[in-house]
Amino acid sequence: MNAISTTISRLGGVTLLPVALAALAFVLIGQPSSWVTLTVAGLAMGMMIFLMASGLSLIFGLMDVLNFGHSAFVSFGAFVAASVLAALGSWVTGGSAALNALALLAAIGAATAFGAVGGWFFERVIVKPVYRDHLRQILITMGALIVAEQLILAVWGGAPVAVPRPAFLAGSIVIGDVAVETYRIFAFALGLGVYLVMHYALNRTRIGLLIRAGVENREMVEALGFRIDRLFVAVFMAGSALAAMGGAMWAGYQGLITPAIGPEMMILVFIVVIIGGLGSIEGSLLGAILVGLLANYVAFLAPKLSLASNMLLMMAILLWRPYGLKPAIKG
Repeated sequence: MNAISTTISRLGGVTLLPVALAALAFVLIGQPSSWVTLTVAGLAMGMMIFLMASGLSLIFGLMDVLNFGHSAFVSFGAFVAASVLAALGSWVTGGSAALNALALLAAIGAATAFGAVGGWFFERVIVKPVYRDHLRQILITMGALIVAEQLILAVWGGAPVAVPRPAFLAGSIVIGDVAVETYRIFAFALGLGVYLVMHYALNRTRIGLLIRAGVENREMVEALGFRIDRLFVAVFMAGSALAAMGGAMWAGYQGLITPAIGPEMMILVFIVVIIGGLGSIEGSLLGAILVGLLANYVAFLAPKLSLASNMLLMMAILLWRPYGLKPAIKG
């Protein structure tokens, strides 16, 4: 294992793993057009999972909170976005690209805003009393998740809900023999944009510095006159908003959602966070891309193994690097 780690480090580190996976898939698939389509689909899928996983990683990495109710925000984001798109039906299906874009922005914005407000309530009422107690955090957030799932059933019912896709994102871009869905390109661009904003905010701004300093030594930051509790509330709201945004994007990707969308996606979210390393935004991005690419490649090459591919990937990486690919917290 040490020899493998040394070789990979010399070649560019773990950030080259998606490139290596894509190169191997190119050899195995043998058809360039199919490989490009699957690769773009995998990148788009990975970016949507990253939106959900980054929120969980952000909350744990900066606040040391194990939020097992995170999937509730994914579900609420998906259903809020679906409701907004249904209400703006004429804008969604009309021939005006501007109205299509406004409907999409309204849906994503409403889901994100709902996630932020819900995150504020969740942190103030449920999480705040159990800071620094991981066992109680798990129990109380699981209980809150059950309540949230029942609220979704009460409001939207248990039947599947159709999610209309804006007309300007419903088609595909065809270049030669390669066809790529426009929605997947948009999903990839949105995920990449969110990552760049998060990376800049946490590493290049004063607020990011204060948040990271507060995690290391809360008492010292408070002694300097800063209200660290307000910063942590903002972090929780941001993480919940990202989960809701990811849920909204995934709803448009699937086209049909059920109340089980949150718990179903939470399995992939936890796999991504574990693969990437606890508390690491960069690790979550890397893990999400690996999961997205592998899921699409395996579904094409060996469909019967597609359901197990993510678990096998997690097992292999943890055997190689027990703390994940780019952990912010070790031990």
